[in-house]
Amino acid sequence: MNQAACRGCGRSGLEVVLDLGEMPLANAILTEADLARPEPRYPLALAYCPACWLVQITETVAPDLLFREYTYFSSVSDAFVEHSRRIAERLIGQRGLGSDSLVVELASNDGYLLQHYARAGVPVLGIDPARNVAEVATARGVPTLAEFFTRDLADELARSGRVADVVHANNVIAHVPDLNGFVAGMARILKPAGVAVIETPYLRELVERLEFDTIYHEHIFYHSLTALSRVFERNGLSIVDVERLAVHGGSLRVFAMHSGAEDPGEAVGELLAEETAVGLCSPEYYATFAGRVEALGRELRSMLVSLRSQGHTVAAYGAAAKGAVLLNAFNIGPDLISFVADRSPHKQGHLMPGVHIPIVGPDQLVARKPEECLLLTWNFADEILAQQAEYRRLGGRFIIPVPKLTLV
Repeated sequence: MNQAACRGCGRSGLEVVLDLGEMPLANAILTEADLARPEPRYPLALAYCPACWLVQITETVAPDLLFREYTYFSSVSDAFVEHSRRIAERLIGQRGLGSDSLVVELASNDGYLLQHYARAGVPVLGIDPARNVAEVATARGVPTLAEFFTRDLADELARSGRVADVVHANNVIAHVPDLNGFVAGMARILKPAGVAVIETPYLRELVERLEFDTIYHEHIFYHSLTALSRVFERNGLSIVDVERLAVHGGSLRVFAMHSGAEDPGEAVGELLAEETAVGLCSPEYYATFAGRVEALGRELRSMLVSLRSQGHTVAAYGAAAKGAVLLNAFNIGPDLISFVADRSPHKQGHLMPGVHIPIVGPDQLVARKPEECLLLTWNFADEILAQQAEYRRLGGRFIIPVPKLTLV
């Protein structure tokens, strides 16, 4: 199925891998008053470019609709804050950062990462388009521009002398429609010997672990090292190192510098060779993905219907975007799930997009004692299972849907 031109290389003829149909915006949680108005839905299909193998969705939703007011606060996850502290402390030591340095983060959210540099006396600047989130970060002592990062903003920062020793871009490079402009902007605000550190969910984990619920309108791209390296080279940067991380269901952390500043390390060549060996740049790699997703949906719905027929109450945990995707893709609504528990006070009292299941505090798992709880935020399974030890002690069981249906 041919779609629009590739956003990376410009070639037409994208090949669709999975079509989820019309879907609500995954982070657009609702109030009761919102139910009186039509809920917007947009096509959601995943495709690859057979020229550069950049995997992407076929529709672009206006960024202002997605990001100006945001309900996800990174600091809600203790594990992710700790993950961020470790990389900050590592780079402070490795790069010799101090009071005359500058660390910039693109899509800096609520200051979850930059706070660690600031506490060590390293000047920081956050850039995030969500005004409500930027206010929280600024109050935390992390100065934040409530703007989208673009090539023009990068030029403005460079002209004012705000160039960085380190540029972080965690879980954002998948979100920006103008991927080439975003990477070129990073190059413009990076000092000659500076390093850009980018974390993004890894395409291989999506395909091989069936992480289909990471496909939503905010995530325009799904990166392999092969495709990502071509984007960076096109825009004046080279990937010099890469690490595979367990965070967010499996991610890449790449380190990029100005082209020619440093030779790529062995890890880069090794992972590129691995991607070639598994056939990532071939149609066959993606051929069975849609069928596997459909099979998981049938299996999960069958389990939930069976549990409800036995008189069980079933809840869910995690009012995150991936949860909204799974519930809507598999048509799981209030008839099967009584409520969704979530730690974020910004989400409690609202309703899940599309399926309109109420969102409550996590204390309701113990208070209401549902027999089972569908873990929508399976990427933080260890952290959440530990937090909900009392619910489990009382006999509650978690259903983990990805990579395979498991009851624990």
